[in-house]
Amino acid sequence: MEYAQEYIDLFEKNRELLEKPCASLLNAERAKAFLKFKNNGFPGIKEENWLHTNVSKRFAADYGMNLGRITANIDLQDTFTCDVPNLKTYRAYIVNDSFVQDEKNEKPLPNGVIIGSLNNIATNTPTLLEPYYNRLAERGDSTVQFNTAFVQEGIVIYIPRNCEIEETIQIVALLHSNVEMLNNRRLLIIMEENSKASILLCDHSASKLQTLSTAVTEIFMARGASLDLYELEETSAQNTRLGNLYVHQDGDSRFNHSNITLTNGFTRNYIEVELEGKGAETNINGLAIGDKQQHIDNRTLVDHKVPHCTSNELYKYILDEESTGVFAGKMLIRTDAQQTVSQQTNRNLCLTTCAHMYAQPQLEIYADDVKCSHGSTVGQLDENALFYMQQRGIPADEARHLLMYAFAGEVIENIKIDTLRDRLHLLVEKRFRGELNHCKGCSLCK
Repeated sequence: MEYAQEYIDLFEKNRELLEKPCASLLNAERAKAFLKFKNNGFPGIKEENWLHTNVSKRFAADYGMNLGRITANIDLQDTFTCDVPNLKTYRAYIVNDSFVQDEKNEKPLPNGVIIGSLNNIATNTPTLLEPYYNRLAERGDSTVQFNTAFVQEGIVIYIPRNCEIEETIQIVALLHSNVEMLNNRRLLIIMEENSKASILLCDHSASKLQTLSTAVTEIFMARGASLDLYELEETSAQNTRLGNLYVHQDGDSRFNHSNITLTNGFTRNYIEVELEGKGAETNINGLAIGDKQQHIDNRTLVDHKVPHCTSNELYKYILDEESTGVFAGKMLIRTDAQQTVSQQTNRNLCLTTCAHMYAQPQLEIYADDVKCSHGSTVGQLDENALFYMQQRGIPADEARHLLMYAFAGEVIENIKIDTLRDRLHLLVEKRFRGELNHCKGCSLCK
């Protein structure tokens, strides 16, 4: 229970302040989650899933929390711009833990599509959210219960039946504070039958002080729905990010996810996908680039519950200096999940002897008619390739950059949005060369 008791006391002392501005749906789930957190506290490093990631001590700082819902005095257009050239988007912001609508969005949303405040929608149309909010996340660990207990705001994205959104939905999450802050936010995505969308979620920091953010995302995909979700973290060395993503897929749905950590401090991402309808397909890709003393932990669970589903997973790490990477991916093939096709690949580069990589690929199979494979490698840059390139006049540093860039390219090529893919190729190259300059928390506009 180390460090947990002060948050338990904070909750009990300020419960009325927490609940007053929030919808009854949020408060009902809040009460249940708090009891779980009160009993369990933060996870410890003796737990297998947290063996290499000491999250409890990340809560030790004397963070401020915006329980009174004070509106941030910030001009988004002046302070923060996050544009991918030639990429047209519908845009909304989460500033710290408050939803902010982009007032300069001139394009109306397609008929029936909703992008709005979680708390407002839960207050005004609770029947829309009651079947979904916290239904997947309620089984999460105590960091998820902490989020549910303290969260007051988030974003809802609702795509109605047979609706295909051509332009990308962009959610910009910005940490901006002159004090050390702890923020909790939610994202709820509901996709009805045969709907289609792409979503870009950008995590940025404009604060030079310590910050901690917990982010919980729940995605419900009905039959035939298709979603491309891209997550980009470009924060600071002072930031701790704890992200949890839960996905429910019905029959013939398609979920493509790319998670790229360009710059960070301490990151823990957990992804859980349940395939509950025949013909469902999920593709999960991740790229993590670390140096200095950065810590990046990615854990995944793909749960095949029914026959004739497909999953593919590719995660790559490039670790320099004293950075640490953790990957644990599990493919669970249940007894009824015959004719499953599943592949998991994890490849890692450690550029120094001080960089550490902990890899744990897992296959748990209870069906006998499946095609499944998994594998993991940890190594260094190919010395023969470096020598070959230098023999042909390429300087040693340039040769290293080219090999690293080629190694990362396999993940970036899975991004379907051409303009975003091209921009990320450029950003990754700049990252390797130490040229990734932040414009108040973002480099996408450089």
